Amino acid sequence: MGIVKTNRNILIIIFVLSALLMSGCATSHKRTPLPEAYGDIAQIPYIPNARFWGDTLPTGLQEKFSEIKEQIREKEPEAKYQPIDYLAISGGGANGVFGAGLLVGWTAAGNRPDFRIVTGISTGALIAPFAFLGPKYDAKLKKLYTTTSTKDILEKRSLLSILTADSAADTTPLREMLRNEIDVKVLEDIVAEHDKGRRLFIGTTNLDAKRPVIWNIGIIAKSGVPNALELVRDILVASASIPGAFTPIYIEVEADGHRYDEIHVDGGTSSQVFLYPASLDMRWVRRQIGLKGKSRIYVIRNSRIEPDWKTVKPKIVPILGSTISTLIRTQGIGDLYRIYLGAQRDGMDYNVAFIPSDFEEKPKEEFDPEYMGKLFDLGYQMAKDGYPWEKAPPGYEPP
Repeated sequence: MGIVKTNRNILIIIFVLSALLMSGCATSHKRTPLPEAYGDIAQIPYIPNARFWGDTLPTGLQEKFSEIKEQIREKEPEAKYQPIDYLAISGGGANGVFGAGLLVGWTAAGNRPDFRIVTGISTGALIAPFAFLGPKYDAKLKKLYTTTSTKDILEKRSLLSILTADSAADTTPLREMLRNEIDVKVLEDIVAEHDKGRRLFIGTTNLDAKRPVIWNIGIIAKSGVPNALELVRDILVASASIPGAFTPIYIEVEADGHRYDEIHVDGGTSSQVFLYPASLDMRWVRRQIGLKGKSRIYVIRNSRIEPDWKTVKPKIVPILGSTISTLIRTQGIGDLYRIYLGAQRDGMDYNVAFIPSDFEEKPKEEFDPEYMGKLFDLGYQMAKDGYPWEKAPPGYEPP
């Protein structure tokens, strides 16, 4: 999750929570919340298969896989015997520039795969569409992550406005940036790749249900509904919206003939990185689709793995900040193990990348262009030189 690391911003988050407790139900958004009874049947208007719960298997799997099989047969019949490559991109805030640099450097190395499935969460959600669309979008990806500063992402609210707001910061600048970067051409290109049997999934968290949600961006892009482009942008912003700090996204749904809204926030609230539900046997999936090539998983963890030793002052703000950082780090490592165990069970080659411990630069602000430029260059050069992918999660030696 793109957690804000400065003490000042953590203090703002604490103030928001305190203010909400004191002001009862004060809010800047009038809601028509989806009743719990409709949680499993609510759909995006006119796009019935736009998303599914991330912690359980979706319905109609047989039909979905039959569609993919037919798409591959028509568009990419040679893919049947080629390697099946999957890419999962994690959260990490400004550290997402590492993953961006890694992908662009991978292109320069000349051996970057065409990924069958790409997933993204939090800052990884902003990278995922460009990773999915391949090297022709490298320049756009590099621009997005190396020319961005804090003011391009958010506007901090005044303490007075926080009292009745739903977040400590307004993410209108991020929305405007995505309006320029995620356009009709990007949507058309996503549809073209989707029709080849490839899939792009973005993770958010439904805050009412307290459950992960996985969005099928290709289906949304292909739906033809007038608001498809705006919905894709909403999903990307929602996936990167830290609860309390960034503006949550309210998404309209339909159930039993009535319209309601759901509140969606940072996918990193549920997990730091994901690929597919643990209960899904990918060996069975490959048989259903008819793919016979070797399966390879690549996981980009936009973070350091080693703990960062820092003496904590005995005060609430530094204690809370250190606690949150610890939770995020250990959650991220747990997600790497979960994906690894699934890969071992399903006969898939596992590869993970993360920011090396000897990178000691520190940002001067949440999104520091100088820091991000150096981290991009690091990821780029490592990939260009032949990235030394780890074959197991940190702390585990495979037998």
